[in-house]
Amino acid sequence: MASMPHPQRLVTVGVDSHKDTHVAAAIDQLGRLLATTQAPTTQRGYGQLQQWAQRLGQVERLGIEGTGSYAAGLARWLVDHGHQVVEVNRPNRQTRRRRGKSDPADAEAAARSALAGDEVTTPRRQAAPWRCCGCCGSRAARR
Repeated sequence: MASMPHPQRLVTVGVDSHKDTHVAAAIDQLGRLLATTQAPTTQRGYGQLQQWAQRLGQVERLGIEGTGSYAAGLARWLVDHGHQVVEVNRPNRQTRRRRGKSDPADAEAAARSALAGDEVTTPRRQAAPWRCCGCCGSRAARR
């Protein structure tokens, strides 16, 4: 009698972005929290975050807060590396007050929004020339 193959774990990652570090949380396709981590806002940090997520399963999508500011570099890097990235709204203040403010909780909320497709949009790519300054992954004017 042949055994049935194990289903592949699909991972959705949420990211709470900051100037110096990004905090990420991963959930599976059933909404179970798998793990949280943080990574610096550098190219190397982006790679660390990607490797961390891929060790947890097949990365289906990433929901990121602040793709137009602190997470702009991360969002571009992930899209350039073949990932589906969606912009998620920050949790509303009343909800955050009820459950408490913490970066891992905000990252988990971002992952849940991305998984459910609630209030998500496709991040815009900057049309103007830009270059990453390398220190924080943010947009810097080309000189």
